[in-house]
Amino acid sequence: MTPQTRGHLAMLSFSALVAGSFSLGSLVANEIAPLALNAARFAIAAVVIGGVALATTGLPRSAARAPWRYVILGGLFAVYFVLMFEGLKTAPPVSAAAVFTLTPIMAAIAGWVLLRQVTTPWMALALAIGAAGALWVIFRADFAALRAFEIGQGEIIYFWGCAAHAIYTPMVRKLNRGEPAVVFSFGMMVAGCLILVVYGWNDIWATDWLNLPMIVWIGLFYVALFASAATFVLLQFATLHLPSAKVMAYTYLTPTWVIIWEMALGNGAPTGLVLIGIVMTVIALIMLLEPAGEPATQAVQDT
Repeated sequence: MTPQTRGHLAMLSFSALVAGSFSLGSLVANEIAPLALNAARFAIAAVVIGGVALATTGLPRSAARAPWRYVILGGLFAVYFVLMFEGLKTAPPVSAAAVFTLTPIMAAIAGWVLLRQVTTPWMALALAIGAAGALWVIFRADFAALRAFEIGQGEIIYFWGCAAHAIYTPMVRKLNRGEPAVVFSFGMMVAGCLILVVYGWNDIWATDWLNLPMIVWIGLFYVALFASAATFVLLQFATLHLPSAKVMAYTYLTPTWVIIWEMALGNGAPTGLVLIGIVMTVIALIMLLEPAGEPATQAVQDT
């Protein structure tokens, strides 16, 4: 199995795991301050990934070189997660997941600026189709809302978090100096945790941790273990073997996974018209995974 194939499998798993954080996140977003939740999330994930690193690759001293790299990456992901939970206070899970699918086109721009990764016409077309499908879902298939460009406050907040996520993706490849994905993830999570503790200390101190509803603890451990520890490593691995736009292309599957989560939680399915947008995002994913969508120079670089 080639590194590229493993990268695609990593992102397929990533999209399935991260989708759960939208449905569970919407249930806990109004129960605990986002800064407090995510500080705990990063701390738990850092302990888990640190243990995995010690048991596998170890934590070489060379990984501690230029610690500012982890501060940048941890800061970007901290911004993403905090704004995600701020947005989920008012944005429906499927709508938030649709905003997330705008990340590939932003990642393609960031990938060109930071790494000069080329977006072919085929990839650009796929990104455009995916973005159109995402907007269709965000506006809930409402032509009147689309014409008036009425976007909810939650979606706007989360959009800026997705912009931070898009920058994070090419920055991993730019700043990695040969460290294994699990070691690099550990450094990023420790830095992100420290940033959140310092910035969100008042919220952390004010949180009544012993009397939080059970759903908050369920959501916290899910996002810490599955939507953080596992997905961080998967994302780190994939970004070292695939172009940024292709890595983030898998976010197009997120609304589909979220719909499955929502149905499993008894929240029903979206209307048929909204499903048109979901289908468009899936088509965009298929197009981006076609060999025609990958520049020859990039293919050589990633082998």
